[in-house]
Amino acid sequence: MNEPPTVVIDNGTGYTKMGYAGNMDPSYIVPSVVGKTLAKKSTNKFENLDMDFHIGEEAIANQKTHQISYILKSGQIEDWDGIEKFWHKSIYSKLRCEPEEHRFILTEPPMNTPENREQMAEIMFETFGVKGLFIGVQATLALYAQVCGGDSSKSLTNMNPMDLTGCVVDSGDGVTHVFPVSAGYVIGSCVKHIPLAGRDITKFTL
Repeated sequence: MNEPPTVVIDNGTGYTKMGYAGNMDPSYIVPSVVGKTLAKKSTNKFENLDMDFHIGEEAIANQKTHQISYILKSGQIEDWDGIEKFWHKSIYSKLRCEPEEHRFILTEPPMNTPENREQMAEIMFETFGVKGLFIGVQATLALYAQVCGGDSSKSLTNMNPMDLTGCVVDSGDGVTHVFPVSAGYVIGSCVKHIPLAGRDITKFTL
């Protein structure tokens, strides 16, 4: 019996990329925003306002009736309730999979605190009941993808650790990081943080 493919969710400040391991491209790329229903009293006791929310383009399109929340800032999760709702829609509405049957890979920013990582794992295991979870720094995963070159038969177990050595420049929507990676490990003391990225370039005018 074939193992269900691993789900990959890369949460970025501006956009989230999600899909299945082994594919060359993500299945969906959506803005990292959640639109929560504005506070109101429900006249229908069967109406669950907690489920009345949208993500991505749908959230932006419904911003007149929903409160827009940007769930990440400089790569760090700012809204934990929002990220839980975002993952819910991503898993059930976008990817249409049962989390109990899949292993998951989530990305994290450099120097992410252990508390944040534990909170991410807690949501994934306790709320969604995922089969397995790996949380990796974007730089290491990007370098790994470059080394593999799309060959899914390669794995960390049969790869020379020195192949995972290099320098990664990760310029996203809200922040740019420069990561030195040695044998698959980010050298945290040498990571450079630049608060200038895609959103600033987009807004720049002569």
